[in-house]
Amino acid sequence: METYLIESKMPCHNQQMNNNVGDSQEHAAKQVRFNNNSFQAQSAPLTDGDSESPNNTVTLLSADSQYMIGPQLKLLPLNDQIRELQTIIRDKSTSRGDFVFCADRLIRLVVEEGLNQLPYSECTVTTPTGHKYEGVKFEKGNCGVSIMRSGEAMEQGLRDCCRSIRIGKILIQSDEETQKAKVYYAKFPPDISRRKVLLMYPILSTGNTVIEAVRVLREHRLLAKHIILLSLFSTPHGAKSIIQEFPDITILTTEVHPVAPTHFGQRYFGTD
Repeated sequence: METYLIESKMPCHNQQMNNNVGDSQEHAAKQVRFNNNSFQAQSAPLTDGDSESPNNTVTLLSADSQYMIGPQLKLLPLNDQIRELQTIIRDKSTSRGDFVFCADRLIRLVVEEGLNQLPYSECTVTTPTGHKYEGVKFEKGNCGVSIMRSGEAMEQGLRDCCRSIRIGKILIQSDEETQKAKVYYAKFPPDISRRKVLLMYPILSTGNTVIEAVRVLREHRLLAKHIILLSLFSTPHGAKSIIQEFPDITILTTEVHPVAPTHFGQRYFGTD
């Protein structure tokens, strides 16, 4: 009976749909699953204006979809707070002040979880009462890289958690003639090849911009397995494209949905 109640109350896509409630359930919340062939869908009101079907609805992923994109894709365990933040960000009637406030909250949650993916070592410290405490400390040699411009919205959230962390930047735009992603600017710490990198880009739509950014990092001799991509929203196509191109990369996001809120950068910086 207890297992039934847990499954009936946990919403959406990052829930393990079986009766095992041990350690495997704890980690399954970070994996997203889809159908083998196509998305089973239901209708929901269109709120972000990114794409529109004939009946003005968008497609939601089925909760019991079983096809897993891959272990490289990790989702924040879904709860009501995260779901509300996602809703406010997608709502076209949200004021810019509320949009930025909720976006910053969601960014902070993603950054905190991204830091959990970094390597650490065990250590022992002495408490003020003289007792020994066995804890952990994260290894040094991490840095952030933001993909301009929308990725810059995530920089403050990273600095709030790691006040002295170094942050590089990449500017990538689509060529007007070929429509292919083109790198216009890249600036990294000189020893980036020896660091673990938190790559920041809030919306993964096609994945082309991120793929080009990772290529630039690879040209600087950084291994893909040392890159953790932090995003807020991703489409299935975007996540698959990145993982197919770089199987060793880690992607961390809050939601995988066929329609991404591509208005994010314009709303966040007030240029919509």
